[in-house]
Amino acid sequence: MNKVLNIATVFSGIGAPEQALHKLGVKHKIVFACDNGEIEIKKDVDEIRSEISNIKPKDVNDYIKKIYASSGKHNYMKDSYFANYDINEENWYEDIRFLDGKPYKGKVDIMVGGSPCQSFSIIGKRAGLEDTRGTLFYDYARLIKDVQPKVFIYENVPGMLTHDKGNTWKVISSVFDSLGYKVYKSLLNAKDYGIPQDRTRLFVVGFKDNSVNFEFPKPIKLKTSFFDYLEDNNSVEVKHYLGKKGFEFVTNPKYRNRARINPEIIQTQKANQQFNWNGDFVFVPYEEIANNEKILERAYVSEWNGRRGVIRQLTYRECLRLMGFSDDFNVVVPNVPAYRQAGNSIVVNVLEAIYKKIFEAVNIYED
Repeated sequence: MNKVLNIATVFSGIGAPEQALHKLGVKHKIVFACDNGEIEIKKDVDEIRSEISNIKPKDVNDYIKKIYASSGKHNYMKDSYFANYDINEENWYEDIRFLDGKPYKGKVDIMVGGSPCQSFSIIGKRAGLEDTRGTLFYDYARLIKDVQPKVFIYENVPGMLTHDKGNTWKVISSVFDSLGYKVYKSLLNAKDYGIPQDRTRLFVVGFKDNSVNFEFPKPIKLKTSFFDYLEDNNSVEVKHYLGKKGFEFVTNPKYRNRARINPEIIQTQKANQQFNWNGDFVFVPYEEIANNEKILERAYVSEWNGRRGVIRQLTYRECLRLMGFSDDFNVVVPNVPAYRQAGNSIVVNVLEAIYKKIFEAVNIYED
């Protein structure tokens, strides 16, 4: 692969699709990316659309960015993205609803994204694109229609298939069909693709070329465990060690569905992981930190499974590793967004496996 692959992402997060290409060694160019950093603007959408109809198309992106800036909230997602990927400001968008895909028509090889699972208030007789208006999925599908990428990848939670008694998926599936793409779907679990995390997600892959025959990657034997992704305990920041209340919470059998300690395979990472003692935690035997005064000043020492020691959170780096991100990924945001961004991402290893099968199915670099 000597040519450059052109990729575009929406609901871009911290760039799992871009990270997968980076790990595969595939040369690529980011055509555009879009994420609002979980910021909600109060201004009415129809009012904004009315306002931008009176300005030049080239000025719309800057206008939307000013609206988001006026919210007083910071887009930490953008900080992480720009710290790790090569993208120009003009190709970064804050809001998919106001992203015009027409200028990018024919310029994208692969487009990746996954909209929030929302209720569809109107299900028309044809279940076409217009039937999804008012949802962010509409804008994802609209971009496919306007941009015409050679391939698209759509990711979502498994519940998308059963949401609203299956009506949501019925609409989404019909919309994909109406766009003229040959579509494949499958549920893939991260633990089947090299990452010890029990995380199942729905993946939809669509090809503009209807002659393509595609197969999702087959599961592989898991060769690593949770412990292979951990940092040295003595080098972990002291703030990650639990005090008495936290120790007693995560070791209480009553809360085993919320917190687990030293699992071989972790549960699904989530946006609220490590907060209020949710997620997976590390038990550290006392002898490993016996000479570390800073840890002993912070941590509560007690027993778990018959051993004396302390318990700590997963670090940001460990959470990223367990999502498939390499250690050259720069963490540049504060505590809360660092954990949220990892938990909200896509497992990179799964995307790597999907990319490989896409490259086998179609010559993505053909003009």
